[in-house]
Amino acid sequence: MVVKVLVVDDSGFFRRRVSEILSSDSNIQVVGTATNGKEAIDQALALKPDVITMDYEMPMMDGITAVRHIMQRCPTPVLMFSSLTHEGARVTLDALDAGAVDFLPKNFEDISRNPEKVKQMLCEKVHSISRSNRRSLFSAPAPAPVTPPPAAPSTFGRPAPAPVARPAVAPVRAAAPTTHSPAPKRKAYKLVAIGTSTGGPVALQRVLTQLPANFPAPIVLIQHMPAAFTKAFAERLDKLCRISVKEAEDGDILRPGLALLAPGGKQMMIDGRGAIKILPGDERLNYKPCVDITFGSAAKSYGDKVLAVVLTGMGADGREGARLLKQGGSAIWAQDEASCVIYGMPMAIVKADLADAVYSLDDIGKHLVEACL
Repeated sequence: MVVKVLVVDDSGFFRRRVSEILSSDSNIQVVGTATNGKEAIDQALALKPDVITMDYEMPMMDGITAVRHIMQRCPTPVLMFSSLTHEGARVTLDALDAGAVDFLPKNFEDISRNPEKVKQMLCEKVHSISRSNRRSLFSAPAPAPVTPPPAAPSTFGRPAPAPVARPAVAPVRAAAPTTHSPAPKRKAYKLVAIGTSTGGPVALQRVLTQLPANFPAPIVLIQHMPAAFTKAFAERLDKLCRISVKEAEDGDILRPGLALLAPGGKQMMIDGRGAIKILPGDERLNYKPCVDITFGSAAKSYGDKVLAVVLTGMGADGREGARLLKQGGSAIWAQDEASCVIYGMPMAIVKADLADAVYSLDDIGKHLVEACL
């Protein structure tokens, strides 16, 4: 099936290059372009694309505000382009909160230096997110009033003002049942390990904001994310959550009420003393950080005392690590299909018969409390 794409960017050069790259794939059709967020909304309503690629810094209306309106009026998978800076990471996380599904670095040098690599990455992303669960897009928060104020440099790339924690508690309007497994039994877990990819930033917010400050188990988080983004993401979670969250560093010690986020571009392992080991990203591995590696080290160090959770994401990362955990007697939970943006990673767990429980995203946090407190 041909994927219809709307390309949104105020740069004529970037619009042309993205359109050319996408059009080189016979299964992708660029059905329109837009130069600002207001045009993007109009084009999305008129053309009904399968995917929208979106810049965030544009005149008239920035990309994040446009995403909020699109998710309310015609929910469509959005792929954001972002800069690999701390500010770019912050803005990208705002876009994911607004309802965007995924993001790619906006790097003009890569387009000219590695055109084939850029083509492969962009086309694969577009095909993948075109298959995302549109029901999950309804969780985006409501936008500000439709008529935007005149653009000003100080507001470029920033969403309309909203309560900080709202994206973390907005409901997923899914028609399917919310829970497929009974509530868990309480156990003295020594570690909760959560792995995720596409859709993970918002999913992790939803889960972790439900945990009390006195949550008794240490937590490790493995989110597929570039190196420039994980520090900003950890800071964001720390502000939203009652537990503490930080980007993991070599030598960090696990402790109750603390969640350690694996740094992007590297691998995170845990030893039997509860110490974190951060290793360079191995070029032979597709994912840096890799859920399998962290899960595998947890299985070796903690035996049957781990509760592992696999959330939304493409691919099957986490399945082999979960297999090792399962062999040691630990518990494995998977997010249900109805609440996933992309069901790939949880589906791999379920199909391998590794899931002890399958829960809706909005139930996972409360069940973690029930299982551990």
